[in-house]
Amino acid sequence: MFLYTLSVFSKWAKYVGLLAFLISLFSEQALFSYLTLLTLFVVLEIALNFSVFSCSIAMLFGLLVIRKRYANNLPSVETFESSVLYDLPFEGAWETVNGGFTPEYSHSWNIPGQRYAYDFLLMKQGRSYFGDARKVESYYCYGKPILSPADGVVVTVRNRSLDSLILGKDRFFSRSSHIAGNYLVVKHAQGEYSLMAHLKKDSILVNEGDHVQRGQTLAQCGNTGNSTEPHLHFHLQSGPNFYTSVGLPLRFSGIALKPCEQYAHMDKRPVMPADSIPKGYISRGYTVQNEKGGL
Repeated sequence: MFLYTLSVFSKWAKYVGLLAFLISLFSEQALFSYLTLLTLFVVLEIALNFSVFSCSIAMLFGLLVIRKRYANNLPSVETFESSVLYDLPFEGAWETVNGGFTPEYSHSWNIPGQRYAYDFLLMKQGRSYFGDARKVESYYCYGKPILSPADGVVVTVRNRSLDSLILGKDRFFSRSSHIAGNYLVVKHAQGEYSLMAHLKKDSILVNEGDHVQRGQTLAQCGNTGNSTEPHLHFHLQSGPNFYTSVGLPLRFSGIALKPCEQYAHMDKRPVMPADSIPKGYISRGYTVQNEKGGL
C-alpha cells in the first residue's frame, strides 16, 4: 500500500514542481521556490521504473542499428512469410489483450522489435483474476505452462527476476533490470526466433543449447519485468538480440479464434472485425486456441 501511495504521489508531484519552477521565474514568492523541490520526484520515478528507463536507452541504440540495416524496408505481412508455421505457446484458450498485424491494433508499431508482438492472458467473465488483485496468485494465467511454438534450439535463458509488485490499475514496481523480466529466446529457423517474456522465476525448464520440440513445456507464466499483471508476451523476431532484432509477422498453424466474451470490461479500445483477420493471424480482443483443442 505504501509503494502504491508513493508511486501515485510522485506521478503528480513532479508536475507540480515543474509548474512551480516556471512560476518562480516570474514571482518572488518563497512558496514557489519551495515547491520546485518536488521536481526531485523525477528521481523517484526513475527509481520506480528503472528497467523501463535503462531499456529505453538500449532500445534507442537498437533503433539506430535497425535503421541502418533495414532503412524503411521493415518486414511486413505483405513482404515476409515465415518458413515455419507456429503454434500458440500455451494450452487451451487464452485471450489476446495486446497485438495485431496493422498499425491500428499493433502491440507497439513504432518499436520495430515488438511491432508484431502479442500479450496473452486468461479471462473469466471479463476479469483476469479472482480475489485480491495485488496478489499474482489471484490471476488465472499465473503459473500456467508456456510451450514451445515449434521445434528449435534455445539460444537465450534469463532467470534473474522476481515477480513485479502489482500496485494498482496500471501501476507496478518492477524487480527486474530488464523490461522482459525472465525470458526465453528459441531459434526455429534462419532469421526466425521466438521470444517468451515475463516468465515466473525458477520455472524455466530448459538451458541454452537445448533442442526443444513443438508443444514442449518450457516454463510458467509469471509477472516479471515491465508487467502490470501476469501475462505472456510473445513475439517472433529476426535475430537473438532483444534490442537489435526486428519483429516478424506471425502466421499461426491451425488456430481457432472467436471474440472475447465481455472483453470491453477490461479494454475499451476497438477490436478488429473478424472478417478482416486473414486465416492464421490474430488481433487483440479475441480468444485463441490451437485448433486441435477446439473452442
